[in-house]
Amino acid sequence: MTPETHYAKTSDGVHIAYQVVGSGSVDVVLAMGWTSNIDEMWAEPALARFLTRLGSFSRLILFDKRGTGLSDRVPEDRLPSLEIRMDDARAVMDAAGAQRAVVFGISEGGPMATLFAATYPARTTALVLFGTSACWKPADDYPFPIESDAEFEAALAAMDRSWGSREYAAEVIRTWGAPSLTGDEAAITWLANYTRRAASPGAALALARMNRGIDVRPALSAIHVPTLVLARTDDPDFPVEETRWMAERIRGATFIEHPGVDHFFWVGDQAPLLSEVERFVAAVRNAESELDRVLGTVLFTDIVGSTEHAVALGDSAWRALVERHHAAVRALLSRFRGTEVDTAGDGFFAVFDGPARAVRCAQAIVAAVGEMGIEVRAGVHTGELETIAGKVGGIAVVIGARIGALAGRSEVLVSSTVRDLVSGSGLAFEDAGEHKLKGLPETWRLHRAVR
Repeated sequence: MTPETHYAKTSDGVHIAYQVVGSGSVDVVLAMGWTSNIDEMWAEPALARFLTRLGSFSRLILFDKRGTGLSDRVPEDRLPSLEIRMDDARAVMDAAGAQRAVVFGISEGGPMATLFAATYPARTTALVLFGTSACWKPADDYPFPIESDAEFEAALAAMDRSWGSREYAAEVIRTWGAPSLTGDEAAITWLANYTRRAASPGAALALARMNRGIDVRPALSAIHVPTLVLARTDDPDFPVEETRWMAERIRGATFIEHPGVDHFFWVGDQAPLLSEVERFVAAVRNAESELDRVLGTVLFTDIVGSTEHAVALGDSAWRALVERHHAAVRALLSRFRGTEVDTAGDGFFAVFDGPARAVRCAQAIVAAVGEMGIEVRAGVHTGELETIAGKVGGIAVVIGARIGALAGRSEVLVSSTVRDLVSGSGLAFEDAGEHKLKGLPETWRLHRAVR
């Protein structure tokens, strides 16, 4: 029996479809991969059994991310980046009355779940991952092969030709989804219907292109909640070695490998996977996370040539201009959900829970103060932040300050970590070269925000 579908409304007015299954004492938020339709899931008996079993020992919360399934359709250029997907998940949790939850990320849902656990430990009881990886883009410093650009474009062309057809469904099952069901007519029929109802062809293509840029490796070391990582030995979509590599970089994570040749989590023997999740959920029911350590983004801004301005204007006029500057910056911090940490003279130090918001805030500050006849420099970095004696600190703060000091007039410089984490946000960057940051041993590749 299909559960009742409800809608959560996000801060930007998008309606996110969600369902609640079961009434256990632990909330579990399931982040599905790529595209989904939470009604159509229940039409596949094996998937329905899996979800029902999850709901037997938890209060299971399912949702379709924006642009997919039963959630609001959005323009393809506004499909959700990881940062927006986290916002949608929090809106669903709020609507469902879930203050904290075990976040269960599957396949493409894994990177979002990973970033969520690192960024919002106060909302995360624990993290579960299945059949996923931390890096989806070609990268010289990643030890596993990623399909070439030519292979990726060929896959997109095939998707464009036959999305939602039986031909496409049969190929997905055979090549990477569920090889053990190759030729199964019932499975092919369901998957063809599911894909058509999960997303339009254009949305599926846009999401695939967006996912090509995913890289949450910087978030792995910042996870401080109990973590269980599951994989199948012969998963054709995510090699088990890649998922194990991810688990090894999450402090205290448990990695469990099960035999199997299918990527679809509900196909094959469900019992071992579900038993591990049930044991884990029972063990972490009352777990406490380290709330003094979170993944966050720091923004540093500073007025360029402040001394010269002060001399030219005189004390009174300069003080009035600085007050206008401060008012404008504080208004923009509020708009982009930044938190002011410190103001030293004519500079600001603020923190954000999302790197894209921090970059956009910096760009907005540059534009706003430019209308006052002054210019600022800005630096943005994402890393693990510590709360020390009530103050925000840690090496990430030092790095952000050093990047800000290197920025030029009306320039927003960001670290490679920021650039990697904002994939799909619509932001664009130019390479600003490698730089030595004062007091830090290695060189840092920086990037200039240009859009």
